[in-house]
Amino acid sequence: MSTGENRLIRRRLAGAWISSVISITLVLFLVGVASLLLVNAKSVSDYFKENVQISVLMAQEATEDQAMELVSTLDSRPFIKGTRLVSKEEGTREMSEMLGEDFLEVFETAPIPLSVDVTLKAEYVSADSLEVVKKEISSFPLVEEVVYQQSLVDKLNTNLAKISLVLGVFVLLLLFISFVLINNTVRLNVFSKRFTIHTMKLVGATKSFIRGPFLGQAVFQGLFSALLAILMLLAALFIIRKEISQLFEVFSLDLLLVVIGIVVVSGVVICLVSTYLVVGKLVSLPKDDLYY
Repeated sequence: MSTGENRLIRRRLAGAWISSVISITLVLFLVGVASLLLVNAKSVSDYFKENVQISVLMAQEATEDQAMELVSTLDSRPFIKGTRLVSKEEGTREMSEMLGEDFLEVFETAPIPLSVDVTLKAEYVSADSLEVVKKEISSFPLVEEVVYQQSLVDKLNTNLAKISLVLGVFVLLLLFISFVLINNTVRLNVFSKRFTIHTMKLVGATKSFIRGPFLGQAVFQGLFSALLAILMLLAALFIIRKEISQLFEVFSLDLLLVVIGIVVVSGVVICLVSTYLVVGKLVSLPKDDLYY
């Protein structure tokens, strides 16, 4: 074989390897995005739950000092995420914005009492827990009424459960598709070396000996592709952080290491398994089938 033919073969092999890496990298990038959404599903759920607001309406005769005492008491409770005192003036202004400036004309005295806006910790935003919390807050002196939207809470919990289920199925489906795509990519890459494998078999090499170099290359290819996918993911997060900084109030970047681990393990394992299966099949092929 001439030097020119050797160079041509090397270029083809290099081209096949590069195209394999690009394909695997893009697939692993999608796996990384899906994994990022999955591991942050609880953070997103907690964010929405902790934005559900409970209004604690005080009696008309309650003073701001008494309302502040209630706020201090509520802040000490383990189920409370945060509290905010709403003065009569602020409450009147909010009602004016909702109902119009002249809504007070039908009342002889200002009907808006002092109130406290309460947000709960995520684990307490459920139908049963909210009832217990409502009873406890209602037992405080000068608390007239505790108001929250039960239907909103029920819909929120139902929809978040559905979203988590759909997201989990989506990630599993994506991992399966990733395996199929990467398997086909690796198959094409290994198949281009089928005559080398056949030559090794003719000189007496065992299956494990033939697989060895290919498995080593698969590990390297998986790691290299995973590194590129991680860099793409970090670049995407950097751009998103500049454009939509509020998103990072929901996403926990501490879980990014988990996502990186999923991408690396997925890349290495899928490449290894695919290479193992493909090389094993090629070793078993008769000579005549190598040409098809």
